[in-house]
Amino acid sequence: MTGAGAVLGLRRVSALVPGVVVFAVAFGAAAGAKGLSLFEAVLMSATVYGGVSQLVAMEIWRPEWSWGAIVGLAVVTATVNARMVLQGAALQPWFANYPRSVNALHLFLFTDASWLIGTRYHAEGGRDLGVVVGAGLLLWVVWVATTALGYLLGALVADPRTYGIDLVMPIFFAAMIVPLWRGRRAALPWVVAGIVALIAARLIDGYAFVILGSLSGAIVGAFLDEPA
Repeated sequence: MTGAGAVLGLRRVSALVPGVVVFAVAFGAAAGAKGLSLFEAVLMSATVYGGVSQLVAMEIWRPEWSWGAIVGLAVVTATVNARMVLQGAALQPWFANYPRSVNALHLFLFTDASWLIGTRYHAEGGRDLGVVVGAGLLLWVVWVATTALGYLLGALVADPRTYGIDLVMPIFFAAMIVPLWRGRRAALPWVVAGIVALIAARLIDGYAFVILGSLSGAIVGAFLDEPA
């Protein structure tokens, strides 16, 4: 793990910063609207660093809590974040070569973007974990800092969809996976995952489509034999 790798990770993830700023500002505004203090909102972003799951938590946040409501919040956020289990497992052979303390640090900073950047970098033959750490660290700093900005600005950017900026992340992800194209056969798990996720989103409320799409793609990929 080197500083040069961290700088490379910073450069590769920098295209995502505008999108992360908007989402963090939206979270800060939502936290203020739900009655959290500035300290509580920033503390949540700094320690949870959950991105979408934090926004989901704000949707179901209550002024008063019961044990049932706490369990419900835990289940919903765990469902949203369950994809991280599959993402971490995909890169485990790479991570396993590093000490637990190093893995604990970079897994705290692990995001969808750093996973995708790390997957592409690893597929290109790279093995410097600093790339993943650098990408995650930059997004963490941006996320925490702009949470405070959103809290202070209020509802100015409460809904990123108003400005179409919510498309930044999907476009970035689509562009990043292009170099990972290995032909039609290898793309079958992606296709299955997408179809299952779309069907699940239509039929099931909530975020179960994330889990069902990911698992279906993983299962198809596991049974897909490599050509001789």
